[in-house]
Amino acid sequence: MSGPRGLEPVRHDTPAPAAAVPAQGQARWGETATASGALAAERARQARMALVGPVTERWAPEQAGPVHENWQLAAPVGPATDLWALGALLFRAVQGHAPYPEESTAELVQLVCAEPPAYAEECGALRPVVESLLRQDPTERPDFEELGGWLRSLVRSAPEPEAGTRVVPVPPDPRRLPIVRRRGELVRRRRAGLPDAHARHKRDREEGSSPSRLGRTLLVLILLLLAGAVAYAMLFMPRQHTSHGRGGTGPTPSAGQSGPAPSGSRHSPSASDTQAGGTSSVPAGFALRKDPEGFDIAVARGWTRTPKNGSGEVVYAHGDFELLVVPGRDGSATYGGDPMAYQRDKERELQPYRDSSWATATGLRTIEVGGRTMAEGQFTWTDGQGRDLYVRNMAILLNGRYHILQVRGPDADRDEVSRLYEEATATYRYTG
Repeated sequence: MSGPRGLEPVRHDTPAPAAAVPAQGQARWGETATASGALAAERARQARMALVGPVTERWAPEQAGPVHENWQLAAPVGPATDLWALGALLFRAVQGHAPYPEESTAELVQLVCAEPPAYAEECGALRPVVESLLRQDPTERPDFEELGGWLRSLVRSAPEPEAGTRVVPVPPDPRRLPIVRRRGELVRRRRAGLPDAHARHKRDREEGSSPSRLGRTLLVLILLLLAGAVAYAMLFMPRQHTSHGRGGTGPTPSAGQSGPAPSGSRHSPSASDTQAGGTSSVPAGFALRKDPEGFDIAVARGWTRTPKNGSGEVVYAHGDFELLVVPGRDGSATYGGDPMAYQRDKERELQPYRDSSWATATGLRTIEVGGRTMAEGQFTWTDGQGRDLYVRNMAILLNGRYHILQVRGPDADRDEVSRLYEEATATYRYTG
């Protein structure tokens, strides 16, 4: 006797009589089976959403897509799904955040299927790799062999890491040096109360000259020498100064001759003192150009000047090198008051970097000196002629207007680009 009708199991292995089920009924039976499979797949997807949560690495488009009537034609979950997870993980590791917002699981699975990921702008040489791995169509993602060759090529051609410009070496702190400890066997012997084989050496050190005692002796000698030098300066230096003041034989600067500038003053935080109206000497091979557009700047001798173009740029050029100056074209009222955001997202002179599929950006930093805010960075990209360019850029916010100094040159001549950039930023003064 069978149980209640609601609990009777459904059997799919018993064929129906041919006369009882027409052809149309067989089609409806297939449709019912397909619908039940789609319903089960959708229930599994919902359960996985509740279990996994908003984690981009776990939601490739083929995993996140809703189940429709033609769900059996969707892309299968396979090795390409693992490549998507690798791309999301690389993006998160380099950019510092996920390629999609992860506040809500429902929003994440919807965006993964409908929107492309965020731009991998900070990934440098890995940018094309990451963007290829995060393609929505799994058939367009690279396979494992192609990815392995791509990564090996990047490792072989990767340059040495750059420490940046104006790096100040920090002396080591003796308090942070590793502590020399005894071997475990000797420690166990000492704890066990056994005689210490190093006791005799310890007594010899205590009786003789220890390193700390030698250090104190050297310190006393250094202090004595320093006191002698100070005494010598107090005794003799005032006499020389007095003889010069009374018209003695000491040398005096001639008319038009100035004393030597302090070392490193020209390479203080760039374009700070000169903007305030100061002056700066230029080295050999450079000339201080007073541009009719209202600024002074040091330019290498023999360079040609191109008048301001439609983009507001004054260009000095020689061979493969260019110096671009934009004296206050854009205002902070329209482009915001953050020079770093302006340089990264809105500066026209860096649009080729943003458009390039193979570009890098390093040394990005913000400088605040004398109430003025500047942002600078080092960029590389390939121009329309296939040349690899190395670019040093600075955006200065001065009186509510952005001033841009940019030097471009071949990637193989980075030192020359940096030398031209250092002189330009150290001597730029706006007079308009």
